[in-house]
Amino acid sequence: MQQLLDYIAILAFVVVYFITRDIFLATGVLMAGVTLQVGAYYLLKKPIGNELKVTFWASMGLGTLTLLLRDETFIQWKPTIVNWLLALVLIGAHLVAKNFLIKRMLGQVLHLPDEAWMALTYGWATAFFSAGALNLWVAYNFSMDTWVTFKFVGLLLLNIVFLICTFAYLYAKGWLTEENMPDPKRPVADETQGENS
Repeated sequence: MQQLLDYIAILAFVVVYFITRDIFLATGVLMAGVTLQVGAYYLLKKPIGNELKVTFWASMGLGTLTLLLRDETFIQWKPTIVNWLLALVLIGAHLVAKNFLIKRMLGQVLHLPDEAWMALTYGWATAFFSAGALNLWVAYNFSMDTWVTFKFVGLLLLNIVFLICTFAYLYAKGWLTEENMPDPKRPVADETQGENS
């Protein structure tokens, strides 16, 4: 159900756009969808992750500017701003707080050395930055139809490619071993000991 919640707003945006060819109506639907998504997480008492928070505020801010100024450029910048903010948060958390956010998210699933968490942090930051840059290239060089399709299909496929690259990297480094997988007999508290990153 959580996966459905994560994609319902963007799916509604795409469907409304291709039915009406009205980017402003689709933007309003996107804003409503993201608001409902956050509300659903709240009602289900699910934690609202940083990515959803960034997406929500970017959708509200840039969506409002799109509707008030009747300029679709603002909503086209949304995926770029979200991706670049995520890249900035990953790098900033490491440089400022000496913390690997990816380790916090995946540390109970994978037990990796700090060298691996650093590589994943900067690798995913690069991936987020690249996705944001690619979004702008599509937005400024192709039709609105192409951009809307890219926003839904292209960015999703990019995330899948980045995920495959992540596992390929971990496999090539020899870090996808039984020792690095979670041990159900080991207490969760052990996972955070020695976290000096």
